[in-house]
Amino acid sequence: MSQARLASCIPLPLEHKLLVTVIEKAKDWALMHGVGMRDKKHFTKDSIQIAPFVLLPSPFPRTEFDKAIELQPVLNELMHKVAHDDEFLEHTLQNALQVDEFTANLYDIWIKVRQEGITQPITLGMLRSDIMLESRCPHTVNQCAKHTPYCSWKQVEINSIASGFGHLGPISRDIQSYILRQLGHGDLIKNMPENHALSGLCSGITEAYDLFGVPTAVVLFVVEEVSYNICDQRFHEFEISEKRPDIQIYRKTLNEIYEETTLNDKKQLIFDGRPVAVVYYRSGYEPAQYPSTREWDARLRVERSTAIKCPSIHYQLAGTKKVQQTLAAPGVLEKFMGSSEATKKVRDIFTGLYSLDFDESGERAVDMALAEAERFVLKPQREGGGNNLYGAEVREALLRMRHSRERAAYILMERILPPLVSGYVVRPGAPVPPPVSDLVSELGIFGVIIGTKDKIHCNRQVGHMLRTKLADANEGGVAAGLGALDSPYMLDL
Repeated sequence: MSQARLASCIPLPLEHKLLVTVIEKAKDWALMHGVGMRDKKHFTKDSIQIAPFVLLPSPFPRTEFDKAIELQPVLNELMHKVAHDDEFLEHTLQNALQVDEFTANLYDIWIKVRQEGITQPITLGMLRSDIMLESRCPHTVNQCAKHTPYCSWKQVEINSIASGFGHLGPISRDIQSYILRQLGHGDLIKNMPENHALSGLCSGITEAYDLFGVPTAVVLFVVEEVSYNICDQRFHEFEISEKRPDIQIYRKTLNEIYEETTLNDKKQLIFDGRPVAVVYYRSGYEPAQYPSTREWDARLRVERSTAIKCPSIHYQLAGTKKVQQTLAAPGVLEKFMGSSEATKKVRDIFTGLYSLDFDESGERAVDMALAEAERFVLKPQREGGGNNLYGAEVREALLRMRHSRERAAYILMERILPPLVSGYVVRPGAPVPPPVSDLVSELGIFGVIIGTKDKIHCNRQVGHMLRTKLADANEGGVAAGLGALDSPYMLDL
């Protein structure tokens, strides 16, 4: 059976001369509007190159897009409840903690701050639910003709360090709108949904700042030692500075936080003589493990403080893959959400998620994956791409880990088979024009939630982003050079 396919928004291929001209214009537009990243091979702070982008917006069914938008506040509240359920987190993570050093270190910090007493009950959650269309129908052996070219959408994961693409998501719509106008198809722009992810995410930070209630306080953005995704990061700062010039923002690494901050007797985190209202961990700042004790000590200092964290340590634990796999087990969602229509909707978006613990269900999952490795993805606890294993790698890893406790650090997820779409991917340094390629897309829906264990101050969906990759590529991270910026083009099927 061939893979299902969605039609491009305009017929392809484009005429060669027109294609070359439009791409050259689009590259210049990209550089002049912040669709860029620093070059990893030839890094310098004095220049950027274009971020990879898809020339034309990718089709996405309007009904499914609307469902995902509507469901995001429900997922926000679910994650908020999970993050504040100490007993559930302890029970769910107990096996993974024995074999995953990074998660164990996070957990140790969580235990320490709970024992000492939580100094800041308010949390800021900036979440992103990543989803893909599923072209296979679970109710039939073959593809269900009723649903061609897709059956439903399924959640890939939900991220708690998730504000990446707050700028690049909306600007993708802008560059593709420019391209459509250049091609004489400006009338199609109306089918691309508005995207206010940047202002929506930044509003979460400013609302948390106001809840902190100290006018002289500052905001810290925690960044990598070397930042490649600089446009996306800086535009968050620019947005806040424009809307709220009273808020001072500083970019600091964890090493710099260790060196330049202190805790006063009120447990305020003090930077440059001023209290810190919000500590915001930039998307992408999650190495396999913090390489130095100083960085872990800085993370502990932040958690002990009165600063509002995004994410807090318990929010980050709630974002682990083991928690997401457990939520998909029978009866677990009902514990947090009751037996409601919303619960059914959330359960419907889960694809197959399986524990690899040393019990009967874990053994069944291992046997299932060894028999049909191509059906599955092996995922570690950490967020983001680049760490997952696919196909033959799944079999090799499970054969190696079958009798090792190491396997409990992973979960097994059924692969999603999205419909294909034809398109052009424009990359820095690549020949122009690129070939028409088969592509698949992953949609991310952003949400903001602020509250304590007992009271939610705000909860809303704030925007979206679309990443697209070659259909035969496993990972799709744009910053890693594997995926490309894109935006959805609404289809009424």
